[in-house]
Parts: sequence; structure tokens; C-alpha cells
Amino acid sequence: MKNKILTTSLMAAYALASVSSFAEEVNLDPIVVGADFREQNLSQVSNSVSVIAEKDIYDKAAQSFVETIAAVPNVNFSSCASKAKYIQIRGIGERSQFVTPINPSVGIMVDGIDFSQSALGVTMFDLKQIEVLRGPQGTTFGANGMAGVINVESNDATNDANGHIEATVGNYNTKAVGVAINAPIVEDKLLSRFSLYKNISDGYMTNSYLGRDDTNNIDELTARAKFKWFVNDQHTIDLTLMHVDVNNGYDAWTLDNTRDSHSDQPGKDTQKTDAFALKSTYQVNDKMHLVSALSYSKTEMEYSYDEDWSYDGEFDPDWAYSSFDQYLRDRKQADIDVRMVSDEAGRIFNGSTDWTMGVYYKDYSEEMTRNYTYLYGIPFINNYDTQSTALYGQLDTHFTDKLTMIAGVRVEKWESQYTDSENVDIDTDETLSGGKLGLNYQAESDMLYYVTLSKGYKPGGVNADYRLTPEAKQYATETLWNLDAGLNSSHFNDKVKSRLNLFYGKRKDQQVKSSVVDKRPDGSTEFIDYLANAAEGTYYGLESQIDYFPTEGLHLFTSLGLLKSKFDEYTDPNPDAIDVNGRAPANSPEYQYNIGFDYMFMEAWTFKTNVEGKGSYYFSNRHNEQSDPYALLNASLEYTTGSFTASLWGRNLTDEAYFVRGFGSFGNNPSKFYETELYTQLGAPRTAGLTLSYDF
Repeated sequence: MKNKILTTSLMAAYALASVSSFAEEVNLDPIVVGADFREQNLSQVSNSVSVIAEKDIYDKAAQSFVETIAAVPNVNFSSCASKAKYIQIRGIGERSQFVTPINPSVGIMVDGIDFSQSALGVTMFDLKQIEVLRGPQGTTFGANGMAGVINVESNDATNDANGHIEATVGNYNTKAVGVAINAPIVEDKLLSRFSLYKNISDGYMTNSYLGRDDTNNIDELTARAKFKWFVNDQHTIDLTLMHVDVNNGYDAWTLDNTRDSHSDQPGKDTQKTDAFALKSTYQVNDKMHLVSALSYSKTEMEYSYDEDWSYDGEFDPDWAYSSFDQYLRDRKQADIDVRMVSDEAGRIFNGSTDWTMGVYYKDYSEEMTRNYTYLYGIPFINNYDTQSTALYGQLDTHFTDKLTMIAGVRVEKWESQYTDSENVDIDTDETLSGGKLGLNYQAESDMLYYVTLSKGYKPGGVNADYRLTPEAKQYATETLWNLDAGLNSSHFNDKVKSRLNLFYGKRKDQQVKSSVVDKRPDGSTEFIDYLANAAEGTYYGLESQIDYFPTEGLHLFTSLGLLKSKFDEYTDPNPDAIDVNGRAPANSPEYQYNIGFDYMFMEAWTFKTNVEGKGSYYFSNRHNEQSDPYALLNASLEYTTGSFTASLWGRNLTDEAYFVRGFGSFGNNPSKFYETELYTQLGAPRTAGLTLSYDF
């Protein structure tokens, strides 16, 4: 019955686009997307892009960043942590990390700083917008952007002296407070903005053995400072300083798949990051400008957990085991990007072609220490260092006022060095390439057709587990060819805005996460996870977003993602692995949707509600266990008067039980003699709270 209701709602939302009578015109500010070489209005972007604007972020400051963007078409996530921090776009992306270093499939940029491997530290306060670019971004972002890129922009410093104070209280002992101050130092010359945000919650688990309800808690602090210096009329310098301190507990798994833990050694999921980004924009002359960017980040992380999910003495000692697993990581990354971008007077080929050319360098290092008590506390240490140098360029050729061709290319020299305490030493050195070729046709001022062929790539790497054979230690680079065809349109004086995108992709040497379940002498089991290459994979689908403004106070919206993904050819190196040929890869739901409306009434009140849901998907490529389809109902009621706003909000109002990670064909319960069964991590239950804010 629920599926019929949701299907009917979806069809009704799409039918809104066909109505022929509308009320008075609504004037909408254009959304500007800044993730490409040139800023563009959203309606002019020839890519599958979704934007979460500031007004939609306001009441989500205390919510997980990853779970917020999962409402976007064909964006999924997995947790395996204190909260969700692994992202998949169109079924491509990591789902967890243990001993093996990873090269990200989904790039995450926060104010010009690379957070692709540090999504736990991305918080939602004082953000201007979040841009989600689906599909390969090989020209602009290179190796980190094979599946797509998420670009997060906080509010910039401006000439106006103002501030914003915000406080939230909610169930599960949720408390949050934030302050943002915009303070021009020298008017029209040196501007600054400062923000500070603290968010805490007990989390959704109870540890009955320890008598605590905060062993899976949230504790995060974000501090940001932004400066803008107008050196002169031709030169602007932007500086961003960021400090993130996340100190979460990790106690999320139980033997009976409930929220009642019996662990005697709860773990941690922490991240401490200090970072800066420096950007210089210099107008060389009326034909071109030079953009130079430097960023650096230093991150310390701990990921640890009670492996047996029980306390010592809970089970028969002849069968039970006790183990604690800890992963400590120190990461450093420096990025330099210098590009020359043409202006209108600098167009080449008889004034028909805009151009961009640039050079990029990245230096990334990671040191990992694993302390594993099952192995008597003997630490395992590995070091992974990568250097990348790239040349890139793009031409935007305007054949006519309506027809434009975009051609971009990137060539990247990738080097990596891996060493560990088991005397493994592996170096790689390869040249990678990606890019795109596209045509845009502006049929009308409010109707843009586009088709784009793009190539993305993801470097190969090293499997770090010492128990793997030498042949299984390395896996190869993956490439992805992707075709997008879309239509951006607006109808009835901007009453209806829509974005429709069809896509098809072919993956070669597809990197596949799998694992072997190893039985120990005491009968318990453990995972040996690894990455291998499938010969080929294919995906295709659709992404659609429609916004409808029938009256000045009513906004109805719907988004839909459809995905059909499969392994065309894959032989797992593990001889006991199941045959997954023709099956969808893990975390690739066939459908996702988000339907809702915002209604303003009595001038000061706004009611918002939406239903977001997704279909079933496989938890792993190693077994056939799947998640259940689910739908989450959210709502809020806002009151605004002058500079004061109060928002009463609730999420997952029907208290739907859903899963954010699953382990199957795995035994961890000694009372069942370690029989194989499915273990799941539950998503957030019903939550509710009140957010108050004041602008001054």
C-alpha cells in the first residue's frame, strides 16, 4: 500500500508540469554554479547538476552532511561509522575503509580545500550552497572526480557588517549553537567573516552493559575564517582558514540488530583537521585573468570498535573471543592549481572561442597504524604517498548564438609509493587522461539542450592486508566513458523549472570492493577485504528535477533518480566467491526520489514537508544480502518575524526502520556457534527539535 501511495505521489508531482493556468508571476534569483572554470546560472549548466541552496540548508545544520545530499537523485551513502561518511554517485564510490589506502571516486571540495577522504568533517553551518555534479569531471577535477564531485561553498565575506546566531535543541540530547559574524575591516578593501559551530548529541544507541546512552555520540566543532582583500581594481585575494574537531563515539553494531549494545570497549570515530586555502584572481588585461589557488590540510583520524560486539563473560569462554580494532591515520595534502582564463575580449578563432589552460600539482601522504588486540597488540603500519601533476585545457566554441561546443582534456602524471611493516614496498608510475566533448543548443532563452561525452579515471592502488597473495596486492586503474543528454527548461514565466538528464556509462577495469571471510581457530570469523578489477561494467539511467511555483507562497518540487547498473564481466580472485555477473554492484538502488512542498501562509509562517526514499540495493559484492526499500517523511514549521526565525522540525516522522550498512554471510555470535547471518546498522530513528536564529 505504501509503495502505491508513493508512486501516486510521484506521478502527481510530475503532472504539475502540465497544468495550463497559473497565478501571478514569481521572481526568482538565479542560482549560480561555481564548480566549473566559469560561473554559470544553473539553467545554463550542461551537466547533471543538483544544487542545495542556503534556504534549504537552514534547518539542517545539525544533520549529517552525507545524509543531506543523499536526497539528490542517484546519490547514495553507507555508514560503517558513527554517522554516514561514504558517498556513491550512480553506484560508484567507497563504502568503508580499514587497512587499505583508497583513492576517492567522489571528490568533495569545501571552499577550495579537498575533503574527499574526510567527509566526516564536513558540517552544515553557514553554508551558501552545495553543488552535486554527477558523472566524470575529468577535465576540472581529474582523478578524484570519476563518479562526480560535490562542491561545498560557505558564505563569503561582504561589505555589510552583520551577524547570525543560531541554536538548536532536540531529542537524544541534541544541542547545537552557532555564530557567524561578517566584519569588514577596511570598507571596500579588506573584508572578513568568522563562524563557529558546535553540535553534540548522545546518538541513537544504548549500551545496557555500561549503563550509558552516549557510546555512539556526536561531538563536532567547526571554526572558519574567511578574508577577501581587494588589492587593487585588477587583483583580489581570498583566504580561508578552517579548524574541524570531530570526537564521535562508535558503538553501532549489535548481535541482534537492535539499538541495545553490549560492547565493553566502545570505539571512536574522530577527525581533527586544520586547513587553509589561498586564492588569487588577477586581471592580466581585458583579454584574460589568472587564477592561482593553494590549499593545505593536515588531518588526524581514529576509527576503532569493539570487534566482538559483546562484553567479556557474556558467553561461554570456550566459544567466545574478545577483540578491539583501532585504525589511526595521519594525512597531509597540498594542492596547487594555476589557470589562465579568457574573457570576452580574449576569445580566439575570430572571437568565437573562450579558452582555459592550467597546471595542477598535488602531494598527498597518509600514515596508518592498526592496533589489533586479537593479534596480541602487534601494530601494523603502512605509509602511502602520492604525487600528481596535471596539464589541462578547455575550449568553448560558439558556432552561433545558439550552438556551442565544449572540448576539454586533462593529462595527469600519477606516482605513488606504498610501504608497510611487513616489508612490502610497491611503487606505481602511470600517465592518466580524461576530458569531455559536448554540444549545447540554446533553442530558446529558457530551453537548453545538451549532449556530453566524458571520460573519467581512477588510479590503481595497493591492497594492504598482509594475508593477501602478492598477485592480489595490486589492482589497476579504472576508466569510465559516460554519455549525458539533457534538457534544462523553464515554462510559464518561470512558474515551472525542470532539469532532465539521461546517461549511459561504460566502466573498464572496474574497481570492485570485495572480501574473504576467514574462520579463526576459535570458530569466530573476520573479514579480509580487498579491491580487484572487473573486466567491464555498464550503467544507464535518468535524473530529473522539477520545481513548480503555482502561487507566490507555494513551492512544489520533485526529484527522481533511476539507475540500472551491472557487472558485464567479473571473476573474483576469491575462488569461493559467488557469481555476480549481470548483477548490480553494491549500493546501486534502482530508484531514488524526493517529493515535497513549501507553503507560506499568514505572511510569517512556512510549512515544509517532503518524502525521500530509495529502492533496495546489495550491501556487498560478496553476498546476496540486500537492504529493504524505504521512505522517510520529514516536516518543519517555521515562523519568521523581522530578524528572528523559529523552526520546529521533525525527521523520519513515521520512525521507519532502515539500514545504512550491512554485513552478510558472516558469523559473530558465539551463542549461535558463529552461524552465518545478516548484521545491519540502523539509520536515524524519529528525531525532532527546535532551531532558533537571529540576524543582526
